[in-house]
Amino acid sequence: MKEALFWEKEEKGIKCNACKRHCLIPEEKTGFCKVRKNIDGKLFSLVYGKNLTSEIDPIEKKPLFHFHPTSKVLGVSTFGCNFACLMCQNFHISKEFNEEAINNLPFVSPEKVVEQALKEKVEGIAFTYTEPTIFIEYALDVMKLAKENGLFNVFVSNGYMTKEVLETAKKYLDAINIDLKGNSEFYKKVCGNVEIDGVKENVEWLYKNKIHLELTYLIVPSYNDKKEFFEQTADFVLSLSDKIPLHFTAFYPTYKLDFLPRTSPLLVRQAKEIAEKKGVKYVYAGNLKEEENSYCPNCKNLLISRLYFDSKIKGIKNGNCIKCGKKADFVLAKHS
Repeated sequence: MKEALFWEKEEKGIKCNACKRHCLIPEEKTGFCKVRKNIDGKLFSLVYGKNLTSEIDPIEKKPLFHFHPTSKVLGVSTFGCNFACLMCQNFHISKEFNEEAINNLPFVSPEKVVEQALKEKVEGIAFTYTEPTIFIEYALDVMKLAKENGLFNVFVSNGYMTKEVLETAKKYLDAINIDLKGNSEFYKKVCGNVEIDGVKENVEWLYKNKIHLELTYLIVPSYNDKKEFFEQTADFVLSLSDKIPLHFTAFYPTYKLDFLPRTSPLLVRQAKEIAEKKGVKYVYAGNLKEEENSYCPNCKNLLISRLYFDSKIKGIKNGNCIKCGKKADFVLAKHS
């Protein structure tokens, strides 16, 4: 265990300041995430060094389409989450675990994580599968070493961390994909009494602080699949920039919503079309052939082709569209 960052003592326990739940944690108890524990009046991370994954993934799987396209990343995750999404794909590690399961995991030091990344010759490290905020102490130590060794760092996140966490991570965080789905009612009922404004505030902060940002909207049938929700999401994106990539993805039955049907491809395409008509320049329909390609918004030239996670840079040279010369809206590796 490692003493946690981002907490303060209060009369009735410890107030955790890692995420916007601000759990007040009594002695010998954990917060909502189940991995930050009050022990003898101090907050400890139970999952420091407890890396569950050593997967090598394409960056597109995160999904990040406009950041170092075609690159590979090493995934890092631990047990726990500060949300309680009814459709969680990774519920066995986010919710369905106990402290014994954590203790049974071997310790993997930040040095070992970076060593593996260098050995596998990946370009970066992705903090993914579960929420990076709840293991921020481990993530920060890995991120610092990663930057020292020429690797980039990306988060796949629900976006509910505090500003204090964002300010601390800012120096090391290169890109982030945040789930932004539905409306206030959806977040309260489906995600575990979460305030959507807290997520939107962080999206705005990340954009203003020039951290590469992409958004993902998971379409859950009968919960957040209305046209007006897609329009509201597009309007929010446009309030920041028409260049922020927006991914609409299909739900498949799992966890506590396993009785629902899969999202139809037609509905995913409709959401994409709605956002495009609103004016969002880069909208993607998850896992639908030819609808994850990137085109120049100026001349419609194919910039990057994608088929599932197989990506190829087609129409970019020296950072510009090879047809019209417009600067491409991508963070490219130096060799691209």
